[in-house]
Amino acid sequence: MGFFADFKASLMKGDVLSLATAVVIGGAFGKIVSSAVDDLIMPIVGLITGGVDFTTKFISLNGESYETLDVAKAAGAAVITYGNFIQAVINFIIIAFFIFVVLRAAEKAKKKEEVAPAGPTQEELLTQIRDLLKK
Repeated sequence: MGFFADFKASLMKGDVLSLATAVVIGGAFGKIVSSAVDDLIMPIVGLITGGVDFTTKFISLNGESYETLDVAKAAGAAVITYGNFIQAVINFIIIAFFIFVVLRAAEKAKKKEEVAPAGPTQEELLTQIRDLLKK
């Protein structure tokens, strides 16, 4: 088999297609979680913290004070945007929580599938065989 035929055979395996599907769905899921954090959770956190918008929080490393992050960036100042880091941590926690919930539900569903109805015991089978042989 040639290189391209081997490559095509590798791509057509179920594992590769499942992985590709998972990556695409994961990317979309990440956008949903980012939107949930940006549009739903962070405004509530801002309300609780007195209207603080974490994405605008920064520290200027040149020692000067700037009114906003945009002004500091326009001036070419090196800044540490710790607010973005806080938001990224919140995103991670929410994503980890959702993944935990999904995996937990999948495990419970898997356990329900694995529980098969109990068949007859050995003694019951032997009794049935004995009874059939008696006839």
